[in-house]
Amino acid sequence: MTTALICGISGQDGGYLARHLLSKGYVVWGTSRDAQIANFSNLRRLNVGKDIELLSMAPGDFRSMLSTIAKAQPDEIYYLAGQTSVGLSFDQPVETMESIANSTLNLLEAVRFLGISPRIYHASSSEAFGNVPPEHQASETTPFQPRSPYGVAKASAHWLINNYREAYGLHCSNGILFNHESPLRPARFVTKKIVAAACRIKSGSSEKLQLGRLDIARDWGWAPDFVDAMWRILQVPKAGDYVIATGVAHTLEQFTAEVFGQLGLEWRDHVESDPSLMRPSDIGHSVGDPTKAKQELGWSSGTGFAELIGLLIEGEQKDVLR
Repeated sequence: MTTALICGISGQDGGYLARHLLSKGYVVWGTSRDAQIANFSNLRRLNVGKDIELLSMAPGDFRSMLSTIAKAQPDEIYYLAGQTSVGLSFDQPVETMESIANSTLNLLEAVRFLGISPRIYHASSSEAFGNVPPEHQASETTPFQPRSPYGVAKASAHWLINNYREAYGLHCSNGILFNHESPLRPARFVTKKIVAAACRIKSGSSEKLQLGRLDIARDWGWAPDFVDAMWRILQVPKAGDYVIATGVAHTLEQFTAEVFGQLGLEWRDHVESDPSLMRPSDIGHSVGDPTKAKQELGWSSGTGFAELIGLLIEGEQKDVLR
């Protein structure tokens, strides 16, 4: 049986990935900073919590990282830990860099110190690309030009993975994931904010939804599709970097209009602009080229934009009724 260690299992991707690996017969270990008191609500929602060995691990502490990997003895490591909010990274830039770049270095050094050879997946990010011109799609060879502390940290961790792959022969790969959503997203994410507010308004709330820029464009996909790509990345013999995306961008205005439209509402009647929600620097347009993933992994996103919105609304309405 293959053993996997998911670092940062309590988040959206960690939950769906755990379910995906368990369905394939894996033994799954998962980490959180304090597994004894952590709220593993996503694992419970997906009904997989009882099937996972949970460990406490502080990614910023090398000894903690070392002992966790030594105990789990994984064949595959999925490194999803670290700060995940672009907006929060402007308020907490130092913590963002430490929790992403420094912790990734701890992981690589721990594996090298132990002399073991697990396959390593690192969650890189489309935020490292910065603005992608509307006429282009970002590929694995597109230069990085991050526009946030989060993007800078992810770019740094990405290059650490590349360096250790070259210098020490580690089987470590980057999944450069573009935006991927699900009902498990925390409330601070704008997609979750829009869907939740629209559902409340549909149920009779008189609130106004406050949003920042509506002209930004993102490549939005369905999270369960994307965790399948994570797994596929570690199944190929040679480690590498892969853009995981749908290849299609939509503006936040289109996203908002689709959510309200599927609920039978006119979004303009319920949305107001709030300049305070605009970031110091933001990415205007972001879309990925998944050609390499399709050719080498046999992967493509199976969920279209309108279907994605419908799934998010369905998940939100189920939560309200729960």
